[in-house]
Amino acid sequence: MREDFLPVTAQDMRERGWDESDFVYVCGDAYVDHPSFGHAIISRVLEKAGFRVAMVCQPDWKKDADFTRFGRPRLAFLVAAGNMDSMVNHYTVAKRRRSADAYSPGGKMGLRPDRATIVYANCIRRIYGDIPIIIGGVEASLRRFSHYDYWDDKVRPPILQDSGADLLSYGMGELSMVEIARLLDRGVPVGKITSLSGTCAMVDDLSRVKDYVLLPSHEEAAGDKKAYAQAFAVQYGEQDPIRGKRLVQPVGSRYLVQNPPSRPLTREELDAVYALPYARTYHPDYEKQGGIPAIDEVKFSISSARGCFGACNFCALTFHQGRIVQSRSPDSIVAEAERLTHEPDFKGYIHDLSAPTVNFRQPACVKQLEHGACAHRQCLTPKPCPNLKADHSELVGLLRRLRGVPGVKKVFLRSGLRFDYLMLDRDETFFREMVRHHISGQLKVAPEHVAANALRFMGKPECGVYREFVKRYEQLNRQEKADQYLVPYFMSSHPGCTLKDAVELAEYLRDIHHQPEQVQDFYPTPGTLSTAMYYTGRHPLTGEKVYVPRTPEEKAMQRALMQYAAPRNHALVRKALRMAGREDLIGTGGKCLVPAEAGKPAQGAQQPARMSLQGSKLPAGGMRPLRGGRERIAPKGKPKKKK
Repeated sequence: MREDFLPVTAQDMRERGWDESDFVYVCGDAYVDHPSFGHAIISRVLEKAGFRVAMVCQPDWKKDADFTRFGRPRLAFLVAAGNMDSMVNHYTVAKRRRSADAYSPGGKMGLRPDRATIVYANCIRRIYGDIPIIIGGVEASLRRFSHYDYWDDKVRPPILQDSGADLLSYGMGELSMVEIARLLDRGVPVGKITSLSGTCAMVDDLSRVKDYVLLPSHEEAAGDKKAYAQAFAVQYGEQDPIRGKRLVQPVGSRYLVQNPPSRPLTREELDAVYALPYARTYHPDYEKQGGIPAIDEVKFSISSARGCFGACNFCALTFHQGRIVQSRSPDSIVAEAERLTHEPDFKGYIHDLSAPTVNFRQPACVKQLEHGACAHRQCLTPKPCPNLKADHSELVGLLRRLRGVPGVKKVFLRSGLRFDYLMLDRDETFFREMVRHHISGQLKVAPEHVAANALRFMGKPECGVYREFVKRYEQLNRQEKADQYLVPYFMSSHPGCTLKDAVELAEYLRDIHHQPEQVQDFYPTPGTLSTAMYYTGRHPLTGEKVYVPRTPEEKAMQRALMQYAAPRNHALVRKALRMAGREDLIGTGGKCLVPAEAGKPAQGAQQPARMSLQGSKLPAGGMRPLRGGRERIAPKGKPKKKK
């Protein structure tokens, strides 16, 4: 029903008895009032704090009508591109236009502009002049400093500069947005709100800015890759709400001020966010247009936590949600599960207990809440920190309670499992119960690569940890008599990954008899350490030079090596193997990846191929591929027949 949603038309506003709104929220996604969508959380949090919020989702940016639908808001416009960066939403890593947008009605593409935050803010500024504009969401959060933009292939200025907005709320935003609203409501000019945690502002001078670290200017970062790497290293090290310092970056004649991140929400505060009266679906106006596809993945999932101390180099979570894990209480999650059972189309299956990392339920160690995450070391790599506490006991208790909710048949864990953390827990109760109860036929994990060199630059654990996990997963499936699969994800062309590393991964895939149906190239998105490596050719934290696969041909070769069995890839794989000095893998021998060209000698037929994973053992029984590119852990002895 329309009354379950915030106003989307002037008529909706009048029916609520409003003569004006406090905020107009302009968003690049369609309106989905579900806590998996950032605009739903922020609008409901502001509503709970006593403010009136009207929604303008996917406005026509070529006309004024949508931006003037509610008139001038009393306090400010809020602007976000949506749940994804608009450029990632629109383009593949090959910079080709995507054909569908899961966050738009019927999956239709083209309902938001490129660089949506900038375009929307510019439209509002042109129409309303000096109205306060606050930007937020993933796109704004990860572009808050001078940043390398893959699509322009250059360093763009902080998004506050290009958008002309007054304030940027970065991270998850609940605390900073409510405080901004209260300050504006008290009559504080938006230009005076420059020191609030979790926000960035542009200022004309530094006379009122205290205790800051000065970064290389935008002009220096854009013109000198060493300066860019230096700036990124400082930014990366200070993204902590407890020990993080205020950062200042000169931009032309002005200054970007980033205040330290907002403090983590307490468990009680996080519970309260997810207890707000969400409609839990898309607005009924979209029904005739085919609905919003993105709801299908989350409608019967439950968000359980935020933040991640895994800190993979290619992941932007460090810059957005931070490294300190915040989790909802078991009572809160169970209460949401009980609500799901009353949904008319609920079939008894909770599709996912979702989180950046599902088996992270508490901070990595007790020191984090008092002193913050360590500035100069990671929790899990290259070796686990001695202070890291690997404990799944609360998760086990939570899952047992969820299994006991009347009407719940199954609770699946489909995303974000950190297998290296799992292997650190000496108590196998969670591992065993996950295999027994919580896998929907296949478990997705992300080793990302097997070559030690590539894994080091990815910030991932050594391959031996993954092999031990696979071995134990196989044993537990055999003990439980479970017919389940393992789906590993691998990435090609990450900074530091050489052609030799790509060949090593191809050999591993050969040995486990697995050919992934889809291959993901590294995508240089804003806000990640890996993107800084991609742009500068250096590791920003160590200064080490990094090899970067840049040419379309080499990227194509690394992808082809992961799908070497496909005949369409044979010519490219042969070229890659010759460039890597691995002609022994061309031919008809048992270890060969591809046959020789017609009429040429098959070198691999005369000599055995050199194994790349020297000294390693495959999991007992190995793996074998089934339909859909999945892998089954095969038992020892006679393999099962395909169904």
